[in-house]
Amino acid sequence: MFQGIGRTVVMLGLVSLFTDISSEMIYPLLPLFLSTVLGAGPAFLGIIEGVAESTAALLKLASGIMSDRVSQRKGLVLAGYAVSAMARPLIAAASSPLFVLGVRFADRIGKGVRTSPRDALVADSVSPALRGRAYGFHRSMDHAGALIGPLLATALLTTFVSDLRTLFWLSAIPGAIAVLLIVFGVREARREPAALPRSAHPLGALPGGQVRVYLAILLVFTLGNSSDAFLLLKAGQLGVAPGRIALLWSLFHLVKMLSAMPFGALSDRIGRRGVIVAGWGVYALAYLGFALASTELHIWLLFCGYGLFYGLTEGVEKALMADLAGPEERGSAFGWYHCAIGIGALPSSVLFGLVWQKAGAGAAFGLGAGLAAIAALLLVVMVRPMRPLHS
Repeated sequence: MFQGIGRTVVMLGLVSLFTDISSEMIYPLLPLFLSTVLGAGPAFLGIIEGVAESTAALLKLASGIMSDRVSQRKGLVLAGYAVSAMARPLIAAASSPLFVLGVRFADRIGKGVRTSPRDALVADSVSPALRGRAYGFHRSMDHAGALIGPLLATALLTTFVSDLRTLFWLSAIPGAIAVLLIVFGVREARREPAALPRSAHPLGALPGGQVRVYLAILLVFTLGNSSDAFLLLKAGQLGVAPGRIALLWSLFHLVKMLSAMPFGALSDRIGRRGVIVAGWGVYALAYLGFALASTELHIWLLFCGYGLFYGLTEGVEKALMADLAGPEERGSAFGWYHCAIGIGALPSSVLFGLVWQKAGAGAAFGLGAGLAAIAALLLVVMVRPMRPLHS
């Protein structure tokens, strides 16, 4: 599993493992907590998730650009994980939906600071011919944490913990372990910082050519890719009990964990574009399935299929970005990659919530499927097949 990807990638994978254990002890239960304890509806859930992700996206851009201007990216990675580890458990103290919004905002600040430098550090630390495998491994470890987190939450709620707030406080423990792993485990060689761009405006750092085309297509896809919290809400409406929602979420992440590395390695052999197009096609079919779902069994089957979308795309999309961008602009390229996704996060989640509330779940899921199909077609027509060429 670890062949060729090196110590730095392995340690960053373990960091993501423990971070996601912490996060996923909370996230699958957050819609339930908001609706039953704090009285929030689908539209406010969309606002919380959209604002949180858009905030992270803007900071991912800034931190990515900054990471190209310093000799080491580790400091930004550490700062971002530390902020999230301290903020996330404070959801336990929430007395209103607005408080949850504030905590999610702080948590996403941490994610925004760390993500682009971390993704660039992965590309810096591995051979171009193994980028798909490296990003696939990282995503697999991330999803392993997302698998363990809900299972751990279920075990605690059925044995030692009697309420959600106590569970949320306990999520601080794996978050702290992740921070310690960065401090003592991640090693990074110093490199020559990139020269400052001629323009002081952030747009001056936007890479050109195929990178810009790819970013525009990603934005189209993201406009139809709303928060997965809506899938959990749909599951609850079709009869999946709170105790089984955590198990459903774990199954979802098991599929993602098992599929991310094989599909990443596949993209090293056959190219990235075809794998991504297949993933976006799976997404469109899954969303059409959610639009038509009428039983709990449908939900379980659809979550399995939907997990394959993540396995096909998450690591491979990043590997394609690393292929398209040169080493001197890698942090900036990942900043714009995450920014494009985040720019679409707020309107996509807010729009999805409003369409659901006004026209029903079927119309909302149908909209997401249509935009995914359009993005897949654009990727085929406008982005040349790429293989890992940059050093």
